[in-house]
Amino acid sequence: MATIGNMLKRSFSTNVAKHAIQNVTIIGGGLMGSGIAQVTAQAGQSVTLVDVSNEILKKSETAIQTSIARVAKKLHKDDPTAAKQLSEGVLSRIKYVHDTEKSVENADLIIEAIIENIEIKHKLFKVLDQAAPKNTLFASNTSSLSIAEIASVTKRKDKFGGLHFFNPVPVMKLLEVIRIPETSDETYNSMMAWGKSIGKTCITCKDTPGFVVNRLLVPYIAEAVRMLERGDASAEDIDIAMKLGAGYPMGPLELADYTGLDTGVFILEGWHKKFPDNPLFKPVELQKKLVEQGKLGRKSGEGFYKYSK
Repeated sequence: MATIGNMLKRSFSTNVAKHAIQNVTIIGGGLMGSGIAQVTAQAGQSVTLVDVSNEILKKSETAIQTSIARVAKKLHKDDPTAAKQLSEGVLSRIKYVHDTEKSVENADLIIEAIIENIEIKHKLFKVLDQAAPKNTLFASNTSSLSIAEIASVTKRKDKFGGLHFFNPVPVMKLLEVIRIPETSDETYNSMMAWGKSIGKTCITCKDTPGFVVNRLLVPYIAEAVRMLERGDASAEDIDIAMKLGAGYPMGPLELADYTGLDTGVFILEGWHKKFPDNPLFKPVELQKKLVEQGKLGRKSGEGFYKYSK
C-alpha cells in the first residue's frame, strides 16, 4: 500500500510536470534581464529577451556573448573546440525581439525585469495578461515593490509570483521566490523547481517590503549613513569595522556605492511613503543630498568614496 508520503511526492512531481518550464520570456534587456536570460539559456531552456530599445538589446547581446565566452573558456580551458560548441549552443537558445505581445505566444514563464515604476509595470502586465496563454506563469523581478500590487491588474493571480535575482545574476546563487496569498501551490512549486533547474539556491518569502535580503540590507546601510551623518565615525572606519568585526566582504558604505545611492534613496522613499510610521524606512538626508549632487556611487565616479575612471 502506498504511504501518504509517497502519494504526496507523486502529487508534487505531477504538479511540477504540468508546468515544466522550457520557454521563458524576459521583459527588459538591462543588466538584470540579460543576466537572467544567460543563466536560463545555460540551463538548456529557450529564451526570448524583449526590450523596446534596439540599443539596449545590442548591448545585452554583446554582454551575454562576452560572459558566455568567459564561462566556456573556464570550463574547457584545454579544449577550444568544446568551449566554442558550448558558447554557440547557449547563444543559439536566445532570441532578441521588440514585439512584446508576439514574444509571449509560447511562453511557459514570463519574467518582468523593467524599471521600478508601478504604473509602467501595471501597463505591461495588462498587455501580457491579454497576450499570453492562460497557463503561462507570471513573475516580477522587482526588488522593492509589492508583488500583490503588481499582480492586481491581472486575471491570473494564482499564476503570479516574485522571482528576485541578485546582481550579477550569473554569479549570485540566491533566488528569492515570493508568493502572494493567491499564488497556487502548483505555481509556487513550478517556480521553485525552475529556480533550482537554472542552478539557483531558492528561498521562500511572503510579500513583505524588500523580501528577505533588502529588508535587512537597506535599513542596515541607512543606519551606516546616519552614523556618518552624525559624525560617529568616518566612512572608512565604518566599513573596516563591519569587514573585520562582522566578517562582511564589503562595508555598508562601499556596498551603497556599488548598488547606487539613488537606488537606496528610491527604495527607502517608496517604503516610507507606504509605511510612514516605521523608523527603519526613514530616508537619510545625507544620502539624498549626494544623489541631488549627482554623486550616485561607482557608476558616477563618486559617492561616499571617489573612484578613478
